[in-house]
Amino acid sequence: MSDDKHPSGAPWRNFYGRFKGKGLRDSQRRYLDEDLATLSPGAVSWEENPDRNPLDLPALFGDRDIWLEIGFGGGEHMVHQASQNPNVGFIGCEPYINGVAMLLGKIRDAGCENIRIHPGDARDMFDVLPPESVSRAFLLYPDPWPKKRHHRRRFVTQDHLKPLHSVLKPGAIFRVATDIPDYVRQTLEEAPKAGFEWLAERPQDWREPWGDWISTRYEQKALREGRTPHYLTFRRL
Repeated sequence: MSDDKHPSGAPWRNFYGRFKGKGLRDSQRRYLDEDLATLSPGAVSWEENPDRNPLDLPALFGDRDIWLEIGFGGGEHMVHQASQNPNVGFIGCEPYINGVAMLLGKIRDAGCENIRIHPGDARDMFDVLPPESVSRAFLLYPDPWPKKRHHRRRFVTQDHLKPLHSVLKPGAIFRVATDIPDYVRQTLEEAPKAGFEWLAERPQDWREPWGDWISTRYEQKALREGRTPHYLTFRRL
């Protein structure tokens, strides 16, 4: 990753940016206007927090364990987990604003009070999470960046895995789901280099004591299109 700086002082980061798709419904616009600021974890972006001051997690979640979802899509998995684990504080990062709006609607329907949302790049979140503060992390159906010249943009590179490793507690679990075989290959090559031990690869291994796996819309799309989902579980050494 280049060390060049954005005018704000932030490093240039090309994993993804904040995007807005078409077709937001009036209700989704209302969720964004009324709920998003309330569910913010605090100052995460470089514009808000140029000194990269750490988040006050006890103020957000008390003494709860913290779980992190990197790119939550439409939010199905995070709301399901938050509902099953009310004693856990969840932080979700997602740059696609339509997905954020979908999650906000699901939070209203489920009545979850243990979720905070960063509508942007997960690596900005890594900057402000205290070291060894997260007990579990999820990377579910990330952007595959299928062209070889774009593989460096995948999340499973050292530029992303090492900062993730630093915010996870020793022994914390990192779970990856993807339907792209080459993404599996790259994950299995890169994760051990960043200090992760591979444990398991079946959805059945994702159950108790963390709650049953819920099939997301991305998994259902993969199955409809004939692709095989893969499930990888790692432990932070």
